[in-house]
Amino acid sequence: MLCQTCQKNNATIHFTKIVNGSVEEMHLCDSCAKKNNDLDFDFDFPFSFQKIFTGLIGSIQEGKEEVKNIVCSECGLTYKKFMEIGRFGCANCYETFREDVDSLLKGIHGHNEHIGKVPTKASDRAIQKKAMESLKIQLEESIVKEDFERAAFLRDEIKKLKSKTDSYEG
Repeated sequence: MLCQTCQKNNATIHFTKIVNGSVEEMHLCDSCAKKNNDLDFDFDFPFSFQKIFTGLIGSIQEGKEEVKNIVCSECGLTYKKFMEIGRFGCANCYETFREDVDSLLKGIHGHNEHIGKVPTKASDRAIQKKAMESLKIQLEESIVKEDFERAAFLRDEIKKLKSKTDSYEG
């Protein structure tokens, strides 16, 4: 696809701009994209996931009190520095900053555990564990709704699955 501006070079930048419901697609070469004042991109610096992540950290942390003064005992990384660079210094940082990272992930995702699909090649144990988690959620909902007959059924199903997963471990 050719650049929409110069009609000479291959378009390497493709973006969609939506303003008040009006959709505009642009396909530009590098040089035309750099010259385009409507674009608010800095093409001299590569895309950085860390910049996006630290931006999310900053937006979630806004309005909160002073940043905690926590330091990793292994690598010396401070929580403040982690918020600036968006990555840990070592494996121990996960444990050192666990409490704050858990609340951060809950702020971003709404939870801090992977609750997505189970991979197709997952073991039977992993599939049953996922099914058990789903049944536990349904059980809690049934109890809240005071549907105790369904709750009893779900409790029994959870026990069956638990005995199967225990047999894998034993």
